[in-house]
Amino acid sequence: MNNRCILQLALLLCFSTTALSPSYNLLRLQQFNSSVECQKLLQQLNGRPADCLSDRMDSKIPKEIKHPQQFQKEHAAFVIYEMLQDIFHVFERGYTNPGWNKTIVKDLLAKLNPQMVLLNTTVVGKLGEENKTRAYSSTILHLKSYYVSFRTYLEAKEYSSCAWRVVRDELYWNFSFINRLTDKFRN
Repeated sequence: MNNRCILQLALLLCFSTTALSPSYNLLRLQQFNSSVECQKLLQQLNGRPADCLSDRMDSKIPKEIKHPQQFQKEHAAFVIYEMLQDIFHVFERGYTNPGWNKTIVKDLLAKLNPQMVLLNTTVVGKLGEENKTRAYSSTILHLKSYYVSFRTYLEAKEYSSCAWRVVRDELYWNFSFINRLTDKFRN
């Protein structure tokens, strides 16, 4: 009786791993395509004029995001989800540059939302809260601090056009880091 239960459990684990494997390949492709589209949308927003060259932001993306070798598939998905969520919140707040095309900003938000939902339903929701907070609390705290620095910077610069362009440029590069994390989905 016990042997049969162990066999059934082993088969269930094999099938669930096999079932998740193709979804990671699809997730990788969808996430990569979405990141490229988001970068294109960010490029369509106004470029940085010469008088904004003095505006700089001291914030740096956490080093564990720049060099994600230690991340496994599930944890990379969780970090990507957190990054997309924070990027979404930067633009969702409604303080965007008044000179920007609102349609492009809405398109960007519309591109981010389904990816967050897909990541959440495919991987993040299955990790369990305990695994997420225990394993990656320092990374997530560094990420949260990084994105809070955008809000602080924008407030200090009174949401100027130049400040928004600096933030836009920084977020543009975030998608390159997201693509590096997305490579973790390869089999």
